[in-house]
Amino acid sequence: MKTIQINGKFHDSQAASVADLLGELHLAGKPVAVERNGEVVPKRQHAQTPVSAGDVFELVTLVGGG
Repeated sequence: MKTIQINGKFHDSQAASVADLLGELHLAGKPVAVERNGEVVPKRQHAQTPVSAGDVFELVTLVGGG
């Protein structure tokens, strides 16, 4: 288990990759923009981008409505 930060809140995670993290957060398959330690992570790199203790993530999802 490692502690990371997501949108300003601490989170304990077992994820090995960004793709795993999105699955852990029930965001897999949803439109989401990921920034890791100040760098945007393109969707095609989610599976190869590791999640390490101390990482800081910003996740942005699209919300429909009117």
